[in-house]
Amino acid sequence: MKYKIGIVGLGVMGHNLALNMERNGFPVAGYDLDAAKTKTFIEGPAAGKQIIGVDSPAELMAVLETPRRILMMVPAGPPVDSAIAHLKPHLETGDILMDGGNSFFLDTERRNTALEAEGYNFIGTGVSGGEEGALWGPSLMPGGQRQAWEATAPIFRAIAAKAEDGLPCVEYIGPRGAGHYVKMVHNGIEYGDMQLIAEIYDLLHRGLGLTSQELHDIFAEWNSGELKSYLVEITADIFTKMDPEAGCPLLDLILDEAQQKGTGKWASQNALDIGAPIPTINAAVESRILSSLKSQRLSASRAIRGPAPEYEGNRQRLIDAARQALYASKITSYAQGLGLLKIASAEYNYDLQLSEIASIWRAGCIIRASLLGDIMAAYRREPALINLLLDDAFRTAVEERQAGWRFVVQTAVGMGIPALAMSASLAYFDAYRSERLPANLTQAQRDYFGAHTYRRLDREGVFHTEWTG
Repeated sequence: MKYKIGIVGLGVMGHNLALNMERNGFPVAGYDLDAAKTKTFIEGPAAGKQIIGVDSPAELMAVLETPRRILMMVPAGPPVDSAIAHLKPHLETGDILMDGGNSFFLDTERRNTALEAEGYNFIGTGVSGGEEGALWGPSLMPGGQRQAWEATAPIFRAIAAKAEDGLPCVEYIGPRGAGHYVKMVHNGIEYGDMQLIAEIYDLLHRGLGLTSQELHDIFAEWNSGELKSYLVEITADIFTKMDPEAGCPLLDLILDEAQQKGTGKWASQNALDIGAPIPTINAAVESRILSSLKSQRLSASRAIRGPAPEYEGNRQRLIDAARQALYASKITSYAQGLGLLKIASAEYNYDLQLSEIASIWRAGCIIRASLLGDIMAAYRREPALINLLLDDAFRTAVEERQAGWRFVVQTAVGMGIPALAMSASLAYFDAYRSERLPANLTQAQRDYFGAHTYRRLDREGVFHTEWTG
């Protein structure tokens, strides 16, 4: 028999995707440079299924139907180029290579252009949902040649997570590196979401002294309302995990150093390149970097004085306000991420459809949340929506929570509890709604020291002033 798809790289993600595809009616041929890994998979989880293992690229090509569809699940960076070089001599015109790793979108652009020139198709697809998502239904963000998407769409639609309305969480994103670009922004929003939740936890834990059980109860309740999401759900679960040896919550024993793989940082760097303001995501990246300075922070905590994190007001007022602040900050963070996508769509000629992107994020991925259904509806109501905060429903939602939001940020500042992402969200909101910003002074300074010129409110043209003499 001919196999429908080949998977190169049989680590956890690769073999879980293989099992998902086979379960949905698509026989799979698997290949890994590590023959022992292939053998372990075929004799273990894949035993008795329509999955075979092969020992070489030539054997892989021989068992696949044409045009061949080959999904590479290898680490981002040079390993992807190495895998392409390993497979390419055995490809035929029209075959489809796919990269399902977290590759940088400009690398995908380069690979897509080079392979297309040689007669091959190349898809760079974001895959979100982790190991469980890969096995039972991820959110998929494929970009590349449209004909390549059409040839792979039946498989991707079958294995993708399904939203509440039954729609698969996958859609053609756009040409070249569009899929990996959208995955990069997804991960940037994920960074922002995680940091906002962490800051609320810090405020309630350090500021109010709430126990892990109390925090669990609060987050579990929040997850039944407008904040319902995967990240809030797992946060509630995390608070319940006890360390059997220490007899205390495991969370209290975890070192406060957050690591990162780079996708959030890429989003921040690219946003600066194309002129898109995403301060919440930037603050989340910076917060992870600050967390890595553990030894410095330990020394600074002993040397630098600040206010004690003790809250003397009404506890329930702060808890209720924290819920409002988290929701308003999340909306603002999403507005920034979607704004980045809008600018990038024009910059790179991706023709991104924001309503469809919100739709495929509703299930399977890490940032899945009930909020995304409302975002999808907002962009369907107004496809040309400039900013999510200008949608009537979201503008009202933020305005109604504004007082609580400001109270939480002010309280955190007063207690000396850092709230980089929440403060950045509020500052973005205030800057975006300001008819006039102090950039007039900035431009005057630039003209003063560098003759960079300025424009005026009262007349057309470009002006320069001799500020001295």
